[in-house]
Amino acid sequence: MTVKTKKVVKTTKTAAKKITSRKKTAPARATAPKAKGPTAKNLDIYGAAPLEWSRALKQLEAGPSGTFWLATTSPDGRPHVAGIGALWVDGKIYLVSGSGTRKGRNLAANSNCVLSVSLTGIDLVIEGRAVRITDRPTLLRLAKRYADQGWPASVSGGALTAEYSAPSAGPPPWNLYVVRPTTAFGVASTEPSGATRWQFENTR
Repeated sequence: MTVKTKKVVKTTKTAAKKITSRKKTAPARATAPKAKGPTAKNLDIYGAAPLEWSRALKQLEAGPSGTFWLATTSPDGRPHVAGIGALWVDGKIYLVSGSGTRKGRNLAANSNCVLSVSLTGIDLVIEGRAVRITDRPTLLRLAKRYADQGWPASVSGGALTAEYSAPSAGPPPWNLYVVRPTTAFGVASTEPSGATRWQFENTR
């Protein structure tokens, strides 16, 4: 082996060692954290196991056939409940209301609210805070979701409008609100029975 060949071999071995060293010390790729579900607390007093959140979630994502009921509080402390059309999208509830309606005025003064719906086999109550949505991309996305479900909504300024809506919604345009669940309560109406409270992370 010539002197020149020895130098080439030595250089190649040195380079290989450096590459191997880099591989060993290279930081591991960060893995995306798994989506965490709500924290459950068993409220049943008869020995039933906690209800699975998925039991309610599957129906919410599919679009429940039952009516959502929105509970708000007036500035003088009086409660108000109204049936509404709501959409569950990406873990949040969207609803619309005219500014002049009782619920619209209540939400403007106090955004804390409660929604309830009777699902198949489980009655659900969801607590949260209603925040008005005015950004156009979200308005357009939700208008399409409503239209896909049969209500021909479109965007008008910072709200939604359509040829018609429920009488309780008031005259157009209708403000769009999003409610991020903070706490939910589920009581089974069919087997398996049970009652559970779910606590959600308060994230935007």
